[in-house]
Amino acid sequence: MKREALLYQELDDQQVQCNLCCHHCKIANEKFGVCGVRQDIDGVLFTHVYGNIISAHVDPIEKKPLYHFLPGSKSFSIATIGCNFRCGFCQNWEISQVKIDEHKSKEEDYYLPETVVKVALDSGCKSISYTYTEPTIFFEYALDCAKLAKEKSLYNIFVTNGFMTNEAIEMIKPYLNAASVDLKFFKDESYRKICGGSLQPVLDSITLMNEFGIWVEVTTLVVPGENDSDGELKAIAQFLASVDKNIPWHISRFHPDYKMQDSVLTSEKILKKALDIGYQEGIKYVYVGNVYGWGNDTICHNCKKLLIKREGLGILESRIQDNSCPNCKSAIPGIFH
Repeated sequence: MKREALLYQELDDQQVQCNLCCHHCKIANEKFGVCGVRQDIDGVLFTHVYGNIISAHVDPIEKKPLYHFLPGSKSFSIATIGCNFRCGFCQNWEISQVKIDEHKSKEEDYYLPETVVKVALDSGCKSISYTYTEPTIFFEYALDCAKLAKEKSLYNIFVTNGFMTNEAIEMIKPYLNAASVDLKFFKDESYRKICGGSLQPVLDSITLMNEFGIWVEVTTLVVPGENDSDGELKAIAQFLASVDKNIPWHISRFHPDYKMQDSVLTSEKILKKALDIGYQEGIKYVYVGNVYGWGNDTICHNCKKLLIKREGLGILESRIQDNSCPNCKSAIPGIFH
């Protein structure tokens, strides 16, 4: 569904500049931005994916991953096609890398915001997650859904690469409760080579969302030979600790996919090293994803007692009471009610 876009400015000769993400695409008439779904038509920028669902599922919120935001709850998760990155290891590339002229929508694929909110409520979800692809590129749709969701006491979550402008964050701020942000590397050249993005805007987004009171958790996919050195892992951990030591850091195991199928699975040795580095740098809660049997329980940062026992994406036991540890009474960062 075509709608006029937000956050753009008109230029000469029927060109526009999109100010939604940090590519700041200058788009000529009839051309698309990097995301492949936002088009200049006669000097007006349009989004082609408003309400055009490519994926919709009820997920455990732990899948986002969010471990300190409504743990054990369900989140209605939606996406459209498109992305502003070109990550070679993308696990959702079959929908994120599709362009609008390659995707033929069916009538049943259209979910107006009212429908999204109704399905979320009917499914017993406490939140709506804008996820699977990059929510920034379907911003207008996500914003309208989020406004209605807030009216119905549903929480809103972005699962994002963090490459949005400050203006976009400021606009969604009143309605966005939590964000799971990918911090993929701590080298700008790696962002440019592998993702087609850059590092600093992601760091700025994490910092700004935290300042705005949006609950933030950060995920780093540890890719062998790309970002698994002691120095890079330490730099990521130091940055997160400098922003807020209460930000949980999810260290995720890479498995070969998309354009990086010749790479190797991340070893548990490297994952354990990253876990140790996170704690050494002062991060209070560090988790390991895509492994089984260890690394995803919540342990009190003060007394080291078990707070939440997890198995896979499910919770076996939760001991948190009034956002506090029942043993030492320390406040546990996050939203648990």
